[in-house]
Amino acid sequence: MISLIKSKYRLVALIAAFCMVGTTIVSAQHQQHTDTTIHEADLANEAGHEAQAHGEGHHEEKKGFDAKEVILGHVKDAHDWHFFSIDDFHATIPLPVIIYHPERGFTSFMSSEFHHGHTTYEGYRLLDEHYIHEKGLDPNVYSAGKIIEVDEAGMPTGAKIQDWSITKNITAMLIATLLLVFLMIGVANTYKKRGVKSAPKGFQGLIEPVIIFIRDEVVKPNIPGYRAERFTPFILTIFFFILINNLFGLLPGSANVTGNIAVTAALALFSFIATCWASNKHYWGHIVNPPVPSWVKPILAPVELIGVFTKPISLMIRLFANILAGHIIILSIISLIFIFGSLNKAAGYGFMPISIIFNLVMMMLELLVAFIQAFIFANLTAVFVGQAMEGAHHEEHHH
Repeated sequence: MISLIKSKYRLVALIAAFCMVGTTIVSAQHQQHTDTTIHEADLANEAGHEAQAHGEGHHEEKKGFDAKEVILGHVKDAHDWHFFSIDDFHATIPLPVIIYHPERGFTSFMSSEFHHGHTTYEGYRLLDEHYIHEKGLDPNVYSAGKIIEVDEAGMPTGAKIQDWSITKNITAMLIATLLLVFLMIGVANTYKKRGVKSAPKGFQGLIEPVIIFIRDEVVKPNIPGYRAERFTPFILTIFFFILINNLFGLLPGSANVTGNIAVTAALALFSFIATCWASNKHYWGHIVNPPVPSWVKPILAPVELIGVFTKPISLMIRLFANILAGHIIILSIISLIFIFGSLNKAAGYGFMPISIIFNLVMMMLELLVAFIQAFIFANLTAVFVGQAMEGAHHEEHHH
């Protein structure tokens, strides 16, 4: 048990680091812009009309409630950790911004220098919807939340920069990783002090049944023989890493880590690498030369080969879609209060009890989903690894 726990928390840092890399590398794309000129005779009148229209637009935005902006703002990654806003006050924690420019090298500063995307700092700008609309940029190329290089006029230069910033999701993964390592080291130290024959107590008594369940009901039934012990730390790391991030995502103001497809893609890639590493000649032989009639082999062999790649892709999409959908549903139900309230205050207050009841039910369901999705990802990873050891049962018996 001690060796399993030790091996598990050693793998945590590797998996977390790989997931972080999947969410940090961003390259800016090129775009050409044409300058527009305004006649000097009409400049004053046009500026007055634009200022009046701009003021009216902002006045209307303050009255309405943009549910799409609120929901996407909570589920997307960000360069600061935003908790809540009251009028012009924003409770946020700025995070480090690290930009690599091919000519200027690395530049680092805190995200608060952007002032929520309203200012330019060191020649860089954090895009927001207002800036994209004001400059007439293509939203398919320049999306809100990205950092680009701008010139003195505030227009994109098209330079290819790399964003290595410590974002909200990366910070959440660091916290989850440190917590997981801290808890597992504590459990391992408890085993050292009290021995494996003593009855578990405290957090040790809570975590031991989970470890034994994953080992005896997930790993051993799917991975044959002594190889099960080798893969148990890996499967346990996958399970606890996903579970902790799923549970953290349910806290108010937390990050949507496992609802980010870059993170789930990195986890699925680890599952794919483990499957390929555990595979043998029998596994690849059945893929390249399946045991079917000769006329079926040209059809079935490509299908089997495609299946090697679709298995980790299904893991990636399943975890991402389930976690993201749960967050969007909860935020949508909460947004209904403000949507009804913008129409009529009485309607907003009247819908509030209904929204609270629905959200309590959804939170309990999401709590169950957090455990289920972590279990499914770990279980299917064990299944795929076991399938890659096809023929290992006979080898194990011979051994």
